[in-house]
Amino acid sequence: MSEFGLHSWLVEEQHQRYLDDPDSVDQVWRDFFATATEAPADAPPQQDDADKAVRLAGLIHAYRVRGHLSAATDPLASERPPLHPDLGIHAHGLVDEDLDREFAVAGFAGKTRARLRDVLTTLQDAYCRTVSVEYMHIRDARERSWIQQRVEAPRPRFTQAEQQRILYRLGAAEAFETFLHVKYVGHKRYSLEGGESAIVLLDALLHRAIGDGLPEAVIGMAHRGRLNVLANIVGKSYAQMFHEFEDAADIRSIHGSGDVKYHLGADGVFRAEDGRSIAVSVVANPSHLEIVGPVAEGVVRAKQDLTAAPFAVLPVVVHGDAAFAGQGVVAETLNVSQLEGYRTGGTVHVVVNNQLGFTTAPASGRSSTYATDVARTVEAPIFHVNGDDPEAVVQVAHAAFEYRQAFHKDVVIDLVCYRRHGHSEVDDPSITQPAMYERIAAKSSVRELYAETLLRQGDIGEKDVEFARRDYRDRLERAFAETREPPPSTGEVSVASPSAARTAISEVTARHVLATQSVLPPGFAVHPRVLPQLQRRVAMPDTGKVDWATGETLAIGSLLLDGVPVRLAGQDSRRGTFGQRHAVLTDRTTGAEYVPLNALGPAAFSPYDSSLSELAAVAFEYGYSLARPDALVLWEAQFGDFANGAQTVVDEYISSSEQKWGQRSGVTLLLPHGLEGQGPDHSSGRIERFLQLCAQDNMTIAMPSLPGNYFHLLRQQALGGSRRPLVVFTPKSMLRLKAATSTLEEFTTGGFRAVIPDGTCDPSRVRRVLLCSGKVFYDLDAYRREAGVTDTAIVRLERLYPFPGDELHRELRRHPDHAEVRWVQEEPANQGAWTFVGPRVGSMAAGVVARVSRPDASAPAVGSAHRHAAEQRGLVRDAFA
Repeated sequence: MSEFGLHSWLVEEQHQRYLDDPDSVDQVWRDFFATATEAPADAPPQQDDADKAVRLAGLIHAYRVRGHLSAATDPLASERPPLHPDLGIHAHGLVDEDLDREFAVAGFAGKTRARLRDVLTTLQDAYCRTVSVEYMHIRDARERSWIQQRVEAPRPRFTQAEQQRILYRLGAAEAFETFLHVKYVGHKRYSLEGGESAIVLLDALLHRAIGDGLPEAVIGMAHRGRLNVLANIVGKSYAQMFHEFEDAADIRSIHGSGDVKYHLGADGVFRAEDGRSIAVSVVANPSHLEIVGPVAEGVVRAKQDLTAAPFAVLPVVVHGDAAFAGQGVVAETLNVSQLEGYRTGGTVHVVVNNQLGFTTAPASGRSSTYATDVARTVEAPIFHVNGDDPEAVVQVAHAAFEYRQAFHKDVVIDLVCYRRHGHSEVDDPSITQPAMYERIAAKSSVRELYAETLLRQGDIGEKDVEFARRDYRDRLERAFAETREPPPSTGEVSVASPSAARTAISEVTARHVLATQSVLPPGFAVHPRVLPQLQRRVAMPDTGKVDWATGETLAIGSLLLDGVPVRLAGQDSRRGTFGQRHAVLTDRTTGAEYVPLNALGPAAFSPYDSSLSELAAVAFEYGYSLARPDALVLWEAQFGDFANGAQTVVDEYISSSEQKWGQRSGVTLLLPHGLEGQGPDHSSGRIERFLQLCAQDNMTIAMPSLPGNYFHLLRQQALGGSRRPLVVFTPKSMLRLKAATSTLEEFTTGGFRAVIPDGTCDPSRVRRVLLCSGKVFYDLDAYRREAGVTDTAIVRLERLYPFPGDELHRELRRHPDHAEVRWVQEEPANQGAWTFVGPRVGSMAAGVVARVSRPDASAPAVGSAHRHAAEQRGLVRDAFA
């Protein structure tokens, strides 16, 4: 079916349904068809009025759906795009003689009747000038109507004061880039030249946020234009930025390795002319362009959870066109935007559309018409605007903010502009895009074009233009002069050392926490398979066998009583992948949900099932942890193997953010790990990869083997005062292993043990010491008991990093010097902890440390359960051979 046929069929099908049964169509169509056949009392009857009105409705619908395809949004285009075939009057059965006839338009542009010529003018102004909008993919008629009322209304005229502010902002953005270009030749700065209207856009957004009383905005963005935003929006001092270009900072004042200037974040205050202000921050980012998006969303959600007003913090994420279309994390982040555990009340996405990647043209960079098409999946409206029309940019910024406030959904602004220089200032883009860059070289800047327009219209004078530019340039010169003086030294930066918190709880507290598991709301019908588990959980302190899930419940519940909020998100985490947790109960009859631990207070437990995502999900939790140092923030993988989908977050944020940006996070990753015959994709959390990233006390890596030790580990993470990420390799089969339980005393005394000694044999008679971590301990211990071995000690290394060298050395010294030391692991030799632990243990053992493991392998585990079992039996025998 042709495009014209589709639109005509849609209107005629709705019309026929209206004739058959008026109540069967939406109110919008009822209103239209009710008035379409009504002519003014003084008008002569025309037999085809109703038919023409229906055809006009098809034309209006076509503009709303396809008008953006004929919009003049490209600042590099030499002429307007041709009119799309769907938008011609003849395509809808209308003729030139109809142009001056009046038809019923059912409220279009606030009118009941209008001439066809006037309707066309309104449609062209609304959809085919320098602004266009895609919104007809939105299913909610209220949202579509809201957008129509705004975009089809006459464009408001800006006051002289508003125009002067726009001009000043453009001048500031341009002068900043020009100044850096002259003063720091050859430096990479990823300039905003060609897209200076982005500063105007952000300025307009923040002014509206101030007007609505929002206290804070958080910006996530990659490096293009970042320095300009830091200077002209966040208010980072020019002198500080110039010192970064000079690389003149006192190295004694820098903690960590640092990062390039266009990756750094900043906090500031944005002020309006009337003195009102809003806190604004830019989140630090790596060169992985779009990963900062979910981090910023996590920061915003955490800040919102601290405020009484819902959605009071505004998230703004600035993208590049190539990255927005190309990076899968964009789709992941959009997908969680309306989920309960991730909602931030709508994000304003700004795509600074250079119409080019590094050197890659759109034809090679995406299959879709627009870089923004991915946003249609979440029914976000998409405004396309020509960056050379700054007043249109402001208009769109206002509309986007108002939509966010009205519907609490994401909205996208496609700021179509260009990049005056290459990907960086040292790159020559004319090599791959010669025609494009010939046009760019001949173009005046947006500031010059806007100034010319205002002068031509008589809105401002030449003195106003020159004053704005000179004033800003003078401020930059003064700041630059300050960089001639060395910055003051702030001395060594102190770094907080981990503190040992009291993690044991009283027996009264333990029983109080567990009592919540079986006390349900009146009439609540819990699943019959779940209720016995909860009842057993309550009784476990008396049995002396507290299992893993109960130990975790005690940790979370006792933290809530201590006033520590706990957020747990992950894949199937509310129930638990292995049916062990049951943090949220569901009524079998009503579907109502109940979180037993939230009966404790005063803090809240917030368990969420995440989307089936790792990259955006982990990035979100990392961001959340930055803004909530008071909370324990947990992310759990369905299986530890799947955490490699978030490798970018682990590499760029979790392991290195403190060294690069001075950023501290207490995010905790729970990664189910263990070779149990489930194949290569359900066996390994890739311990070796995390350990390879360990240095400078950047994170904690642990593989506890007892529920009690896991309990103390979580409480230490929340209460210890040292904010560093924690990675816990958690069990699967051990969840229900009777040997892997703890007594109540293990929760009411002591603390986390990095090394657990062997308490079953006489140290003086030991000939062999087996060191291990995790589940393999229970396989080794079972073999030792069955074989009656009495000369072998099994020592558990519960924390792998920071490596507990002193504790382990003391334990090894308890045994004779001649005792052989072996490291035993389930994983292949080139995986697991061996390559990290081996050299460290070797430096403290009397002799050579032997390794017992599976042989080197490219996959973590075999696919056959029988083969796995045979390998495991052989490995355990070899440990004692």
